[in-house]
Amino acid sequence: MNYNLSHLMILHAGCCHHDGDWNWKNVRSPFARLYYVTKGTAQVLMPDGIKTLSEGHLYLIPAHVMHSDVCTSIFSHLYVHVYETPDGTSGIFEELTFPFEIKAEALDQQLMERLVMLNTKISLPQSDPQSYDNHDALLAYLQQGISQPPCERLESQGILLILMSRFLKYATPRNNISDSRIHNAITYIRRHMDTDIDIAALAEMSFMSKDHFIRMFRLQTGTTPNNYITRKKMESAELQLIASDIPVKQISHSLGYDDHSYFSKLFKKHTGITPLQYRVTHRQ
Repeated sequence: MNYNLSHLMILHAGCCHHDGDWNWKNVRSPFARLYYVTKGTAQVLMPDGIKTLSEGHLYLIPAHVMHSDVCTSIFSHLYVHVYETPDGTSGIFEELTFPFEIKAEALDQQLMERLVMLNTKISLPQSDPQSYDNHDALLAYLQQGISQPPCERLESQGILLILMSRFLKYATPRNNISDSRIHNAITYIRRHMDTDIDIAALAEMSFMSKDHFIRMFRLQTGTTPNNYITRKKMESAELQLIASDIPVKQISHSLGYDDHSYFSKLFKKHTGITPLQYRVTHRQ
């Protein structure tokens, strides 16, 4: 499968130096985090266990992955936060499972340092996620990236692609979808997030009965069509709540939910809080 890497956008870039103070709990962001460790060690508590960050390695935490940071001593790292703008088709962070850690190549530290130097305007003033992983800050940094001079944006994009290629080399398909009918159905879902997607209609387009389509979809993706559609819509809602001032009711309609209360119920089941609470939390 081909992936459109042009939709990767640098949101933040900089360097951090800590002495036992890089400790953040339950961090979950709509962007990916790329780290290069220059000194010391720290730990990240990921869904699949505790990971140790050490010098001379690159690390990647995909978007929407809940994690916690633990640091008890000196720890320094270069960071780049990567936002993947939606295009209605496939995205690399959705389609692929990337390794959390890879050993950096000889030039990677220089590449990261150059990337940070090119993007000083989007360096974070502090490392507490609550200070930048919120509505106002996200809008501001997105605007900074858009207004960057074209030559600097192009060079930054080139460096980012080189660094991402290190991880892409070892990435594996998240869902090994061998059935073209299911793949086409997923593409249709992504391109019609603004509608009430009917499973029977998807099955008909796939030339299968509804029951057979659901069984094949689960076999290929590990989840049901309804669960997949709901998850993708709720992730889209999270991003809209953070990165825009669009009213919650309008977001509900934009994702094909005419029943606002039903949308809120689904969102709370997905995130643990209501859409309004989610927006308020990310504006603090």
